[in-house]
Amino acid sequence: MAPQTSAPTYWSGGHTKHRLRYHLVWIPKYRKRVLEGKIAARLEAVLRQACEVNDWYLHELSIQPDHVHLLLQTHARESVARVVQRLKGGTSKIIRSEFPELVEFLWGKSFWSVGYFAETVGKLEESVIRRYIREQRATGTEAGQKASAI
Repeated sequence: MAPQTSAPTYWSGGHTKHRLRYHLVWIPKYRKRVLEGKIAARLEAVLRQACEVNDWYLHELSIQPDHVHLLLQTHARESVARVVQRLKGGTSKIIRSEFPELVEFLWGKSFWSVGYFAETVGKLEESVIRRYIREQRATGTEAGQKASAI
């Protein structure tokens, strides 16, 4: 599937017209602050690839040391639970295999904590959610710099 160059407004199916956007947040096990540096970069690449492969549109992404925020548009045929399962399951497998040193902190078969936050996003709320996710990036960068300076 070719990558989309502009943000879709409404998608059409056989007999449907929809605009399903979700604000999703999840955390690593034990809320460990491990999503930094090479791990964060690889996680971003894998999330973007997963969205492209599944024909989802990733509007915003912010990876903080201890959580992930996404603003994602999906198709009506897919439940939000299935979308999150694919994102968390796929990234967990890849991150754990490529960064074996994480086993010391995150034993077991999963990289991510069990739950997640999901919220539908309407047209009026979207700009607020986008700003919030962008501000997480700025705040996270500053917090990361302060933590590394200590």
